[in-house]
Amino acid sequence: MSHKLKIAGWISVGALAGALTTVSLQTVARGSLAPLPLEELQQLAAVFGMVKSDYVEPVDERKLISDAISGMVSSLDPHSQYFDKKSFKEFREGTSGRFVGVGIEISQEDGLVKVVSPIEGSPAYRAGLKPNDLITKIDDTVVKGLTLSDAVKRMRGEPQTKVTLTIFRKEESRTFPVTITREEIKTQSVKGKVIEPGYGWIRLSQFQERTVDDFVRKVEEIYRAEPNLKGMVLDLRNDPGGLLDAAVAISAAFLPENVTVVSTNGQLAESKFVYKASPEFYQRRSGSDPLRRLPAGIKTVPLVVLVNEGSASASEIVAGALQDHKRAAILGSQTFGKGSVQTVRPLGPDTGLKLTTARYYTPSGKSIQARGIVPDVLVDESEEGNLLSLLRTREADLEKHLGSGQGPEVKDPAREKLREEARKRAEEEARKPVSERKTPEFGTPEKDFQLVQALNQLKGRPVLVSKTQVIENKNEKKEQ
Repeated sequence: MSHKLKIAGWISVGALAGALTTVSLQTVARGSLAPLPLEELQQLAAVFGMVKSDYVEPVDERKLISDAISGMVSSLDPHSQYFDKKSFKEFREGTSGRFVGVGIEISQEDGLVKVVSPIEGSPAYRAGLKPNDLITKIDDTVVKGLTLSDAVKRMRGEPQTKVTLTIFRKEESRTFPVTITREEIKTQSVKGKVIEPGYGWIRLSQFQERTVDDFVRKVEEIYRAEPNLKGMVLDLRNDPGGLLDAAVAISAAFLPENVTVVSTNGQLAESKFVYKASPEFYQRRSGSDPLRRLPAGIKTVPLVVLVNEGSASASEIVAGALQDHKRAAILGSQTFGKGSVQTVRPLGPDTGLKLTTARYYTPSGKSIQARGIVPDVLVDESEEGNLLSLLRTREADLEKHLGSGQGPEVKDPAREKLREEARKRAEEEARKPVSERKTPEFGTPEKDFQLVQALNQLKGRPVLVSKTQVIENKNEKKEQ
């Protein structure tokens, strides 16, 4: 039996080695890379064979290879990723702004799922769900103890299937079930309104395929309500990024035509590129440029951009471009520092590879990677200071993160001390009743300290600047 297992193992080794040799020959044929290391590939093939023949129980060959690819790619940096069938589908849903579900924006409160807002026109909206409703059960599953992502997965599903949500409505002190039929949902990544006479607020929560069109519509609405706009706040707080062409388009909305928005640099020739504020750099489809519909005043209206530690990637590109061209004042906290380019390449009909292929640079040539954008005016998230910002993870905190490529990273030793103080304050805040917690509500001046400071900046009034924020990179601090 043992002899048969060994033979089976070496047959597997031979098959894998043959496949790897083919890959090696194909790689050399590309002409841009050196031949793959044969000895290490033989070791990989040997390990594959041993696991296949000697492991305590049978293993699936396809899963072994899939896991090997996944491990190889994930060891590079935090953003490179191998997509299997399931994760590739989820990734495409995230960038398209479409998914099948009930249509609610959610957060977590006391271990339950809290409805932040039902998406207008969605099944949840039509079923009468309201902001602040708490979801206690999804079908027969109790929500308490589930992660937010697990709860989301249970609410999503196939079109025209039903899900029953058990709702607790605090203001009515009652619990009731609601059965909702799932549909394809088009998420809204843009919100906006006239925040007070003469001043508009527009928030981007993500850069998706529909973001530019939604942005143009929202700006048109604001100008119809307030034709003589004196100032605008572009809110990019907690915007994790998304599609590069959408970021270039949003930058182009405010900048003169054809100026540089962002540049990239990597090993491949196609990774060395300069993106400009011109339709050819952001338009995906033929037809009219949606930015042509924007009111002319958008190019000159006084502008403040709000950012924080959750502003990453595409939102950092926009903030960096507007800052370098002196088109806007940047307020808030130093951004996340995700300044690397990921290229998604299909490997088959339903698998793919997301690979870091370049770094992003602002128009003045500064690397965003592991540094982020340092605001012109550092402003805390509340009048009492930054309660949670120091506890948030930034790119430079991630294991195996890519460096900036522009000199060594310099950490401030005082940051850990400040983080410990912030941890204690966060614990104290968590012990308070929910009604007494000072959590900002973006877009509500009474509960959004940074938005009030942005309005003060636009009006030429004094801004309450931060006295405690630490800038991550000393070089950036020196430049500021």
